[in-house]
Amino acid sequence: MYQYLLFDLDGTLTNPKEGITKCVQYALRDQGIEEPDLDKLEPFIGPPLLDSFQEFYGFTSEQAKRALKKYRERFQDIGIFENQVFEGIPDMLSALQSQGRKLAVASSKPEEFVLRILEKFKLRQYFCEVVGATMDERRTAKADVIQEAFRRLGITEDKKAQVLMVGDRKHDVEGAKACGIDCLGVYVGFAAQGELEQAGAAYIAHTVEEMGEFLKKH
Repeated sequence: MYQYLLFDLDGTLTNPKEGITKCVQYALRDQGIEEPDLDKLEPFIGPPLLDSFQEFYGFTSEQAKRALKKYRERFQDIGIFENQVFEGIPDMLSALQSQGRKLAVASSKPEEFVLRILEKFKLRQYFCEVVGATMDERRTAKADVIQEAFRRLGITEDKKAQVLMVGDRKHDVEGAKACGIDCLGVYVGFAAQGELEQAGAAYIAHTVEEMGEFLKKH
């Protein structure tokens, strides 16, 4: 049984679509791009934003940095709470905690935002550690976030077999593989069909209920 469970936040524990896509929309508008269809901005949910602005809109590094600044301008007070916890998540976390498992969050979202969201939606109590990205972008890649979680949790090389990453995008799977741990890929968030299998997820769950049942048994 895995003793350490590292959870992604966006698309795994909560549905942040409204807040993230509206903030991306706001940032794009600043650079003269109008995108009225929020569904088209779903790919921004999960990966580091600097990478996404460059990948999806061909922004230069400087343009992406400006877009990120505008994104955070709206996100820090408005978009951050345009969010909702997936049904069943609190019960699942409580059950896992009662088993004596060590739960942590490992997110590519800035850590201060992650903490505010967990406090707002009364999820902070379930996690012994909360690790996110740094605001200066030095730590954004999922592998770097996971390595920081290892450090804070005291997970050494000989304990890696006891660690499972839980996430909804290929970046979670790839980050876990880079760190030498397994990943449960969950289709409760925003992955394209087949994305998690192609990335090499060790296990797959399609609903919060499936995720909970798997985790309680493994």
